[in-house]
Amino acid sequence: MKILMLNSEYPPLGGGQGSANRFIYQCLQKYPNLQIDLVTASTHKSHTQESKIGKIYYLDIDKQDKNIHTQSIKNLILYSIKSLWKSFKLIKKTKYDLIVAWAGVPAGFLAMTLKLVFGIPYIALLRGADVPFYEKKWHTLDKLIFSKLSPIVWKNAHQVIANSEVLRELALKIAPRQPIALIGNGVDIQTFYPTPTSPNSKLTLISTGRLTERKGYQFVIPALTSYTDVELWLIGEGELSDTLKNMARVQKVAVQFLGYRSQNEIATYLQQADIFILPSSNEGMSNSLLEAMACGLPVIVTDVGGTKELLQDNGILVEKESSESIREAIQTYRNQPKLLKIHGANSRKITEEMSWEAKTQEFFQAFQKAIKN
Repeated sequence: MKILMLNSEYPPLGGGQGSANRFIYQCLQKYPNLQIDLVTASTHKSHTQESKIGKIYYLDIDKQDKNIHTQSIKNLILYSIKSLWKSFKLIKKTKYDLIVAWAGVPAGFLAMTLKLVFGIPYIALLRGADVPFYEKKWHTLDKLIFSKLSPIVWKNAHQVIANSEVLRELALKIAPRQPIALIGNGVDIQTFYPTPTSPNSKLTLISTGRLTERKGYQFVIPALTSYTDVELWLIGEGELSDTLKNMARVQKVAVQFLGYRSQNEIATYLQQADIFILPSSNEGMSNSLLEAMACGLPVIVTDVGGTKELLQDNGILVEKESSESIREAIQTYRNQPKLLKIHGANSRKITEEMSWEAKTQEFFQAFQKAIKN
């Protein structure tokens, strides 16, 4: 089986989409008779990395800013041009059986183009912002372009796979007749696991993710002004970083901005914290949330995207964009410390059935089916 993968982000560049791709790619290296070449973007110059089952081609997208979590429209356009050209050259050398596009745009559009030229079937994976009207900042482009382009990309795919039920429902709003399968995100339960720790001097909330408006951290900081015994750890970087730091300073709230951290470092911080908080205005199925749950943390989350699908007596749902709702959830845990342990234990139980190995098997079966048909 020979597969060409396309993804505009891959660690260290990007967020959950790239991380999911990395875990799946690593797990697939255990499968025999499999070649997978991945064409992705680089944070600096172009280079190639060898793997057990193929090569990873990192393309220079002229990313001049230091924010590794986001890409500009210019970056994405440059990736599209360069990856399409790179794919043309690779296909001339290798007879691929299947193209796997991580995200409907831009990867799905590129895969559709390659199918039209070379006749290679493709699978489009829906990951979040690639689904029109998922994210507010792309609303104009979604309305003018992607709400019209995406259904065409999906229709021409051999299969479309979403990573959460809510994301599938969002896609069906603009393409009601489109068959969309579901394979949720997984979690590395060997790296992320609970460990016994000494009690913190303060009730410690933690969150890992891009510091952007969509993540909702601007509503967490005001929620902490009532407490001197609560601290927030934020792991990640983003365009809202300076705003959040200034907010914490002005409102005199204890916040540690820990910046970018490796997977092992993130696991260590999660193991030391008391509660994971994800106050997003929108989500697919959050890798960060799954990792926190695997570490045995109770969660405070908004009722959005695939998040609610992961809440099974292991946390508290709060309203979007509501500092007061977050404050009430924190107070619940302060009043009922035993609930921390109960919800934390339930979080771990949920993730034990969601390993990346299990999800990889589902993807592999989808790849096999696409090639046989």
